[in-house]
Amino acid sequence: MSLSINDLHVDVATEAGPKEILKGVNLEIKPGEVHAIMGPNGSGKSTLAYSLAGHPKYTITSGSASLDGVELNGLTADERARAGLYLAMQYPVEVPGVSMANFLRTAKTAVSGEAPKVRTWVKEVNAAMNKMGLDSDFAQRSLNEGFSGGEKKRAEIVQLDLLNPKYAILDETDSGLDIDALRVVSDGVNRYMEQGDRGLLLITHYTRILNYIKPDVVHIYVDGRVVDQGGPELANALESTGYDKYVSAAKADA
Repeated sequence: MSLSINDLHVDVATEAGPKEILKGVNLEIKPGEVHAIMGPNGSGKSTLAYSLAGHPKYTITSGSASLDGVELNGLTADERARAGLYLAMQYPVEVPGVSMANFLRTAKTAVSGEAPKVRTWVKEVNAAMNKMGLDSDFAQRSLNEGFSGGEKKRAEIVQLDLLNPKYAILDETDSGLDIDALRVVSDGVNRYMEQGDRGLLLITHYTRILNYIKPDVVHIYVDGRVVDQGGPELANALESTGYDKYVSAAKADA
Protein backbone atom coordinates (compact mmCIF):
# COMPACT_ATOMS: atom_id res chain seq x y z
CA MET A 1 0.00 0.00 0.00
CA SER A 2 1.73 3.18 -1.18
CA LEU A 3 2.06 5.85 -3.82
CA SER A 4 5.13 4.49 -5.54
CA ILE A 5 7.23 6.26 -8.18
CA ASN A 6 10.03 4.28 -9.81
CA ASP A 7 12.61 5.72 -12.23
CA LEU A 8 9.95 8.00 -13.72
CA HIS A 9 10.84 9.85 -16.92
CA VAL A 10 8.39 12.39 -18.33
CA ASP A 11 8.33 14.57 -21.44
CA VAL A 12 6.35 17.78 -21.79
CA ALA A 13 4.83 18.85 -25.11
CA THR A 14 6.33 22.10 -26.46
CA GLU A 15 6.10 23.93 -29.77
CA ALA A 16 9.57 22.60 -30.59
CA GLY A 17 8.54 19.03 -29.75
CA PRO A 18 8.77 16.82 -26.64
CA LYS A 19 11.19 17.95 -23.92
CA GLU A 20 12.33 15.69 -21.10
CA ILE A 21 11.60 17.24 -17.69
CA LEU A 22 11.60 14.32 -15.25
CA LYS A 23 14.81 12.31 -15.49
CA GLY A 24 14.36 9.32 -13.22
CA VAL A 25 12.32 10.16 -10.12
CA ASN A 26 12.17 7.63 -7.28
CA LEU A 27 9.80 8.17 -4.39
CA GLU A 28 7.50 6.12 -2.17
CA ILE A 29 4.81 7.50 0.13
CA LYS A 30 3.19 5.09 2.56
CA PRO A 31 -0.11 5.69 4.38
CA GLY A 32 0.38 8.05 7.30
CA GLU A 33 3.47 9.69 5.80
CA VAL A 34 4.08 13.32 4.83
CA HIS A 35 6.74 13.84 2.16
CA ALA A 36 7.94 17.32 1.21
CA ILE A 37 9.60 18.10 -2.11
CA MET A 38 11.71 21.23 -2.18
CA GLY A 39 13.76 22.66 -5.02
CA PRO A 40 14.50 25.75 -7.10
CA ASN A 41 12.23 27.17 -9.78
CA GLY A 42 12.17 25.17 -12.99
CA SER A 43 13.36 21.92 -11.44
CA GLY A 44 10.24 19.97 -12.45
CA LYS A 45 8.32 19.81 -9.18
CA SER A 46 4.99 20.82 -10.72
CA THR A 47 5.65 18.52 -13.69
CA LEU A 48 5.79 15.62 -11.23
CA ALA A 49 2.46 16.69 -9.70
CA TYR A 50 0.68 17.06 -13.04
CA SER A 51 2.17 13.85 -14.43
CA LEU A 52 0.83 11.87 -11.49
CA ALA A 53 -2.59 13.52 -11.82
CA GLY A 54 -2.82 12.68 -15.53
CA HIS A 55 -2.45 16.05 -17.30
CA PRO A 56 -2.46 15.30 -21.06
CA LYS A 57 0.42 17.72 -21.72
CA TYR A 58 2.81 15.36 -19.92
CA THR A 59 3.83 11.92 -21.20
CA ILE A 60 5.43 9.19 -19.12
CA THR A 61 8.16 7.80 -21.38
CA SER A 62 9.62 5.22 -18.99
CA GLY A 63 9.45 4.11 -15.39
CA SER A 64 6.25 3.75 -13.44
CA ALA A 65 3.91 5.38 -10.95
CA SER A 66 1.39 3.30 -9.04
CA LEU A 67 -1.20 3.85 -6.33
CA ASP A 68 -1.72 0.88 -4.01
CA GLY A 69 -0.48 -1.40 -6.77
CA VAL A 70 -2.58 0.14 -9.55
CA GLU A 71 -0.44 1.50 -12.40
CA LEU A 72 -1.38 5.12 -13.09
CA ASN A 73 0.00 5.39 -16.60
CA GLY A 74 -2.85 4.69 -18.99
CA LEU A 75 -5.54 5.84 -16.56
CA THR A 76 -7.39 9.07 -17.33
CA ALA A 77 -7.33 11.94 -14.84
CA ASP A 78 -10.80 11.08 -13.53
CA GLU A 79 -9.86 7.40 -13.18
CA ARG A 80 -6.85 8.41 -11.10
CA ALA A 81 -9.11 10.54 -8.91
CA ARG A 82 -11.47 7.61 -8.40
CA ALA A 83 -8.48 5.45 -7.50
CA GLY A 84 -7.81 7.86 -4.63
CA LEU A 85 -5.46 10.58 -5.90
CA TYR A 86 -6.06 14.31 -5.38
CA LEU A 87 -4.14 17.32 -6.68
CA ALA A 88 -4.41 20.79 -5.15
CA MET A 89 -3.13 23.04 -7.93
CA GLN A 90 -0.70 25.90 -7.53
CA TYR A 91 -3.03 28.07 -9.62
CA PRO A 92 -6.62 26.82 -9.11
CA VAL A 93 -8.72 27.26 -12.23
CA GLU A 94 -11.74 29.58 -12.33
CA VAL A 95 -14.90 27.91 -13.65
CA PRO A 96 -17.51 30.57 -14.48
CA GLY A 97 -21.13 29.41 -14.31
CA VAL A 98 -20.45 26.38 -12.09
CA SER A 99 -21.16 27.00 -8.44
CA MET A 100 -18.78 25.69 -5.84
CA ALA A 101 -21.65 23.66 -4.31
CA ASN A 102 -22.51 21.96 -7.62
CA PHE A 103 -18.86 21.31 -8.40
CA LEU A 104 -18.26 19.71 -5.02
CA ARG A 105 -21.34 17.48 -5.26
CA THR A 106 -20.49 16.42 -8.82
CA ALA A 107 -16.89 15.65 -7.81
CA LYS A 108 -18.01 13.68 -4.75
CA THR A 109 -20.47 11.69 -6.88
CA ALA A 110 -17.81 10.92 -9.49
CA VAL A 111 -15.24 9.81 -6.92
CA SER A 112 -17.53 7.76 -4.66
CA GLY A 113 -19.81 6.36 -7.36
CA GLU A 114 -23.01 7.62 -5.77
CA ALA A 115 -24.56 11.03 -5.17
CA PRO A 116 -24.47 12.26 -1.56
CA LYS A 117 -27.81 12.89 0.10
CA VAL A 118 -28.71 16.54 -0.41
CA ARG A 119 -29.75 17.30 3.16
CA THR A 120 -26.66 15.88 4.84
CA TRP A 121 -24.37 17.05 2.04
CA VAL A 122 -25.28 20.70 2.52
CA LYS A 123 -24.39 20.39 6.19
CA GLU A 124 -21.08 18.71 5.35
CA VAL A 125 -20.18 21.41 2.82
CA ASN A 126 -21.05 24.23 5.23
CA ALA A 127 -19.05 22.56 8.01
CA ALA A 128 -16.02 22.09 5.76
CA MET A 129 -16.18 25.70 4.59
CA ASN A 130 -16.59 26.96 8.12
CA LYS A 131 -13.46 25.09 9.23
CA MET A 132 -11.55 26.85 6.45
CA GLY A 133 -12.91 30.29 7.32
CA LEU A 134 -15.04 30.59 4.18
CA ASP A 135 -18.53 32.09 4.43
CA SER A 136 -21.35 29.77 3.33
CA ASP A 137 -22.15 32.27 0.54
CA PHE A 138 -19.08 30.97 -1.30
CA ALA A 139 -20.97 27.75 -2.01
CA GLN A 140 -23.24 29.60 -4.46
CA ARG A 141 -20.46 31.52 -6.20
CA SER A 142 -18.82 30.28 -9.39
CA LEU A 143 -15.86 28.08 -8.53
CA ASN A 144 -12.82 30.27 -7.78
CA GLU A 145 -14.22 33.16 -9.84
CA GLY A 146 -13.40 36.40 -8.05
CA PHE A 147 -11.79 34.50 -5.18
CA SER A 148 -8.60 35.94 -3.72
CA GLY A 149 -5.48 33.80 -3.87
CA GLY A 150 -5.95 32.79 -0.26
CA GLU A 151 -9.65 31.97 -0.78
CA LYS A 152 -8.76 29.73 -3.73
CA LYS A 153 -6.26 27.81 -1.61
CA ARG A 154 -8.80 27.45 1.22
CA ALA A 155 -11.33 26.14 -1.30
CA GLU A 156 -8.80 23.51 -2.40
CA ILE A 157 -8.57 22.25 1.17
CA VAL A 158 -12.38 22.20 1.42
CA GLN A 159 -12.25 19.81 -1.54
CA LEU A 160 -9.57 17.76 0.22
CA ASP A 161 -11.79 17.50 3.30
CA LEU A 162 -14.93 16.45 1.42
CA LEU A 163 -13.38 14.15 -1.18
CA ASN A 164 -11.00 12.57 1.36
CA PRO A 165 -8.63 10.88 -1.11
CA LYS A 166 -6.10 8.19 -0.19
CA TYR A 167 -3.20 10.36 -1.33
CA ALA A 168 -3.03 14.12 -1.78
CA ILE A 169 -0.53 16.17 -3.76
CA LEU A 170 -0.35 19.82 -2.75
CA ASP A 171 1.47 21.87 -5.39
CA GLU A 172 2.77 25.00 -3.64
CA THR A 173 -0.46 25.43 -1.71
CA ASP A 174 1.41 27.87 0.56
CA SER A 175 2.25 30.33 -2.22
CA GLY A 176 0.52 33.68 -1.83
CA LEU A 177 -0.83 32.96 1.64
CA ASP A 178 -0.53 35.40 4.50
CA ILE A 179 0.32 34.13 7.98
CA ASP A 180 -3.28 33.62 9.09
CA ALA A 181 -4.33 31.85 5.88
CA LEU A 182 -1.24 29.64 6.02
CA ARG A 183 -2.22 28.51 9.51
CA VAL A 184 -5.83 27.80 8.49
CA VAL A 185 -4.77 25.84 5.41
CA SER A 186 -2.17 23.89 7.39
CA ASP A 187 -4.74 23.02 10.06
CA GLY A 188 -7.00 21.63 7.33
CA VAL A 189 -4.19 19.48 5.94
CA ASN A 190 -3.27 18.23 9.40
CA ARG A 191 -6.90 17.23 10.05
CA TYR A 192 -6.80 15.20 6.86
CA MET A 193 -3.58 13.45 7.95
CA GLU A 194 -4.89 12.76 11.47
CA GLN A 195 -6.94 9.92 9.97
CA GLY A 196 -3.70 7.98 10.05
CA ASP A 197 -4.06 6.11 6.77
CA ARG A 198 -3.63 8.96 4.28
CA GLY A 199 -0.49 9.99 2.38
CA LEU A 200 0.66 13.50 1.49
CA LEU A 201 3.12 14.86 -1.07
CA LEU A 202 3.78 18.51 -0.28
CA ILE A 203 5.58 20.56 -2.95
CA THR A 204 6.99 23.87 -1.72
CA HIS A 205 9.78 26.41 -2.15
CA TYR A 206 9.76 27.55 1.44
CA THR A 207 10.24 26.04 4.87
CA ARG A 208 7.55 28.14 6.54
CA ILE A 209 4.70 25.70 5.83
CA LEU A 210 6.84 22.91 7.31
CA ASN A 211 6.59 24.71 10.65
CA TYR A 212 2.89 23.78 10.60
CA ILE A 213 2.83 20.55 8.58
CA LYS A 214 5.64 18.31 9.85
CA PRO A 215 7.22 16.16 7.13
CA ASP A 216 8.48 12.65 7.71
CA VAL A 217 10.81 12.92 4.73
CA VAL A 218 12.19 15.95 2.85
CA HIS A 219 13.36 15.43 -0.74
CA ILE A 220 15.61 17.93 -2.52
CA TYR A 221 14.64 18.07 -6.17
CA VAL A 222 16.91 19.50 -8.87
CA ASP A 223 16.88 19.11 -12.66
CA GLY A 224 14.08 16.55 -12.77
CA ARG A 225 15.25 14.15 -10.08
CA VAL A 226 15.63 13.72 -6.33
CA VAL A 227 19.24 14.55 -5.41
CA ASP A 228 19.08 14.33 -1.61
CA GLN A 229 16.67 13.40 1.13
CA GLY A 230 16.45 13.38 4.89
CA GLY A 231 14.32 14.45 7.82
CA PRO A 232 12.94 17.89 8.72
CA GLU A 233 16.46 19.02 9.58
CA LEU A 234 17.31 18.97 5.87
CA ALA A 235 14.68 21.64 5.21
CA ASN A 236 16.04 23.72 8.07
CA ALA A 237 19.55 23.54 6.61
CA LEU A 238 18.26 24.97 3.33
CA GLU A 239 17.41 28.22 5.10
CA SER A 240 21.12 28.94 5.43
CA THR A 241 22.66 27.03 2.52
CA GLY A 242 20.02 27.38 -0.21
CA TYR A 243 20.06 25.18 -3.31
CA ASP A 244 23.35 26.37 -4.81
CA LYS A 245 25.42 23.29 -3.97
CA TYR A 246 22.75 20.99 -5.38
CA VAL A 247 22.36 23.03 -8.58
CA SER A 248 26.15 23.14 -9.05
CA ALA A 249 26.44 19.38 -8.55
CA ALA A 250 23.64 18.75 -11.05
CA LYS A 251 25.37 20.92 -13.66
CA ALA A 252 28.64 19.08 -13.06
CA ASP A 253 26.93 15.73 -13.62
CA ALA A 254 25.13 16.89 -16.76
